[in-house]
Amino acid sequence: MATTRRGNSGIGTTRVITRGACAAALAIAVAAATQSPAQSPRAWAGAEGTAGQPLRVAQLPAAGPPVEQEGLIPTGNLLATIRHGGVLMVPLLGCSFALAVFSIERAFSLRTARIVPGPFVRRFLEQIESGQLSRGPALDACEANGSPAARVFAAAVRRWGKPAVEIEQAAIDACEREVNHLRRYRRVFSGVSTIGPLLGLLGTVFGLIQSFNDVASAGAMGRPDLLARGFGEALITTAMGLLVAIPAMVLHWTFTSRVDRLAMRLDETCQAVIDEISMEAIGEPRRRAAG
Repeated sequence: MATTRRGNSGIGTTRVITRGACAAALAIAVAAATQSPAQSPRAWAGAEGTAGQPLRVAQLPAAGPPVEQEGLIPTGNLLATIRHGGVLMVPLLGCSFALAVFSIERAFSLRTARIVPGPFVRRFLEQIESGQLSRGPALDACEANGSPAARVFAAAVRRWGKPAVEIEQAAIDACEREVNHLRRYRRVFSGVSTIGPLLGLLGTVFGLIQSFNDVASAGAMGRPDLLARGFGEALITTAMGLLVAIPAMVLHWTFTSRVDRLAMRLDETCQAVIDEISMEAIGEPRRRAAG
């Protein structure tokens, strides 16, 4: 009996101690909550400082002009870009200069007013149809004019009164000579449009080789900026080659089409002359007059 009582009294003592500890902890928490200031939702969101004052946001410095990075290719400056392109930029610039010169020459030489002058052709045909020109004065008029159309007319007039087939053959031969003369310098545009991209590609290959050699000699395999700069310099020649080749190809097509149109115009006007000076055309009025 004594042992049992002793055990019960120990259990009761433990429960009393536990309840007292809980009450003390609760009292300390209440006191801490009472003494600390209540935090508002703005404080929890970070809009206020720890002391209840508004949170001050640091102002960022104003953005200044962009700082140019060293080593970049100045794409905004044409001369600097060409200088970074390497030695193959020299033949590419030569191709562009030749393209500009021959383009101006062809645009001036292939004018319709120069190849088939309208006033001369109309006056010549009107005078032949009305009988105001004979073989000698018509030939003098053609030689005085000196245009490609006049030279073709002169070839036909020299066979005045011959059969139409013979006059047509002489006119066709003269027209072919004039058209071949008009097609000169066509290979310049074709050559520039072919050589330009090849020179650009060759410059790119040389630039890439130099770029890899620079990286290997510097021992900076972990620095892609060296490769990027070398690639940019290498691609300048490719861009320049395309900038030269594309206009050259367009001009080649344009001038070829213009020569074809002028050849058709020469053939039409010369056919009108042949219809008036051939033996068949001259003999028909005579037969009518005799009848």
